[in-house]
Amino acid sequence: MTKVFVPMDSAALSMGANEVAQAISDQATKSGLDVTVVRNGSRGMLWLEPLVEVETEAGRVGYANVSADQIPDLIAAGFLSGSSHDSCLGLVEALDFLKNQTRITFARVGVTDPLSLVDYEANGGLKGLRNAIVMTPAKIVDEVTESGLRGRGGAGFPAGIKWKTVLNTESDQKYICCNADEGDSGTFADRMLMEGDPFTLIEGMIIAGIAVGATQGLIYVRSEYPHAIDVLNQAIAIAIEHKVLGASVLGSGFKFNLEVRVGAGSYVCGEETAMLESLEGKRGMVRAKPPIPALVGLFGKPTVINNVMTLAAVPMILADGAASYQSFGVDRSRGTQVFQLAGNILRGGIVELPFGITLGDLVNKVGGGTHSGRPIKTVQIGGPLGAYLGVESWDVPMGYESLAEVGGMLGHGGIVVFDDTVNMAKQARFAMEFCAEESCGKCTPCRIGSTRGVEVIDRIVAGEEQAKNLELLEDLCEVMTDGSLCAMGGLTPLPVRSALKLFPADFGIKVEVK
Repeated sequence: MTKVFVPMDSAALSMGANEVAQAISDQATKSGLDVTVVRNGSRGMLWLEPLVEVETEAGRVGYANVSADQIPDLIAAGFLSGSSHDSCLGLVEALDFLKNQTRITFARVGVTDPLSLVDYEANGGLKGLRNAIVMTPAKIVDEVTESGLRGRGGAGFPAGIKWKTVLNTESDQKYICCNADEGDSGTFADRMLMEGDPFTLIEGMIIAGIAVGATQGLIYVRSEYPHAIDVLNQAIAIAIEHKVLGASVLGSGFKFNLEVRVGAGSYVCGEETAMLESLEGKRGMVRAKPPIPALVGLFGKPTVINNVMTLAAVPMILADGAASYQSFGVDRSRGTQVFQLAGNILRGGIVELPFGITLGDLVNKVGGGTHSGRPIKTVQIGGPLGAYLGVESWDVPMGYESLAEVGGMLGHGGIVVFDDTVNMAKQARFAMEFCAEESCGKCTPCRIGSTRGVEVIDRIVAGEEQAKNLELLEDLCEVMTDGSLCAMGGLTPLPVRSALKLFPADFGIKVEVK
């Protein structure tokens, strides 16, 4: 029997992966060949999708950009035995893009069948959970704390401190909420993991529940991810069937239930308190803090809120120990980060590496520079409200503090590349326009400030009293930063200020930008 792997990831599906899988099955049946088609996740090399892999004695051989109409010719050419072909890449694991990565969170993504619990366990799954079951909650929290794991959703807050806060509260009910509202431009790692290795997320949430005494988990996914929602629901049903979830997790006596909740796609619901409001059936609007959700969260109960990538890192930490995870990274940025390369880039996709790689190496060496072949003008890191960085920042190590020192932020690890044809005045205006569109409207600095921001930028570009309007824009940015209830309004000035500072000529500015 020959195993052929065809991705079921959304990116691959958009390129015809389902048709490819069906064509392989049909042709094998027609030709009397013993072939099993396994639907795996994506390897993250999105420019190669659909990437079809054939299991051989030497390893899995990859074929890039396969279409359904190619299958008869490919089979005739011997691709089921890994034969050479124009689309053949050789051994997938030997490709530079993959072999130079340090895959911890994404270790199984693209390798296993996402909906096979047997496959999951055979590749190291549930080891962390089995270890956690025999540990005290306090010891689990200590391991997470000592690992140095910080929130991968953007804020970078130490996960262990958040967990300890919830552990130390007294309540008849506690919750674990996974923020999977992945709305930032250039980010797709959450989706890829949910579609490619959902049991990792489920295992991480169960461990979190045991650690803090929570018995109910919720995964908040935006409606734009229908395939991820479907895969998660299937994985949860499988986990319940095999008693990984339910009244007694793996026979331990620990109770943990899990369900998926679908959001309507409001950007502000990526903010944790707005997400809680949405989960409670209310309009997604930001809550004033304090109190923090760890003390007064979902339905007023203590709640751990973590991003997908944060929770997905937990099984490895519990499986291999805090010291193993801590051994990766630099300074206070420990472990690995799943970087997402997008925009005008030659090799777009996900890259998991320890913190510390420079921005220039990530974009140029790993990503291959621009897809257009033109010089890179700028990159935006951290979503639509992240700062723009220019070539002078190529040597900046990718880490929370190092990026902050140059006025940037890591956010969710999304990196969007622009070549030298981009107009940065339009990008700055878009930031204000985006904020005006997506603001929940609760606080004035965000709601009104962003609207006024669009108007002021238009006046600057038009050459109207530039010095006066530049001063006004800076004052406006200060008010938004200091006065907004959440990062929606508080971070909008980042891309505006950075664009002005780096590319004043794009604004037609004839005076000095302070």
